[in-house]
Amino acid sequence: MLRTKRVLLLLANGFEAFEASVFTDVLGWNKLEGDGSTDVITCGIHKKLKCTWNLIVTPEIHLSQIDVDMFDALAIPGGFEEAGFYADAFSEEFLSLIQEFDRAGKIIASICVGALPIGKSGVLIGRKGTTYHLNELRQQQLTAFGVEVVNQPIVIDRNIITSSSPATALDVAFKLLEMLTSSENCREVKRLMGF
Repeated sequence: MLRTKRVLLLLANGFEAFEASVFTDVLGWNKLEGDGSTDVITCGIHKKLKCTWNLIVTPEIHLSQIDVDMFDALAIPGGFEEAGFYADAFSEEFLSLIQEFDRAGKIIASICVGALPIGKSGVLIGRKGTTYHLNELRQQQLTAFGVEVVNQPIVIDRNIITSSSPATALDVAFKLLEMLTSSENCREVKRLMGF
């Protein structure tokens, strides 16, 4: 029997529901129809979180209760400044958790501006990454954090996956699945999902 790979889905107030759902859906499909090895656990700073478009979510675990050793990967969806995303995403608690996952060499997968707290945490200094590319401000922010911004849809630098827009979300989730399991298993889950 395969060892369960646990993915912590780190949610900030103002997160994009679509960007979070790709992780729960792809890894959930894998749990039921793929090799069965993945679990997703949601986490946040608040008892209830409101996504960009007002969907309310109750995270399973408070960030203060996280033991990094219990997880294999961290997933961070982006969100909107207008919905308060950066208040949580740039908080000391978020940044410390990202640093802990990186120190442990665990996979960190982000979508769109989910790369910005990774950049702000300092773990991407001198490394390659990307973030939302249709607004120069976000790429400038990532550059200011010491990241070598690459103009590609998805950039992988060792254990860290960053991406340029919501359009990349499914590809990031599938890449995370592939890194946690295998290319063959990922292809089978994609096929079963109709991709």
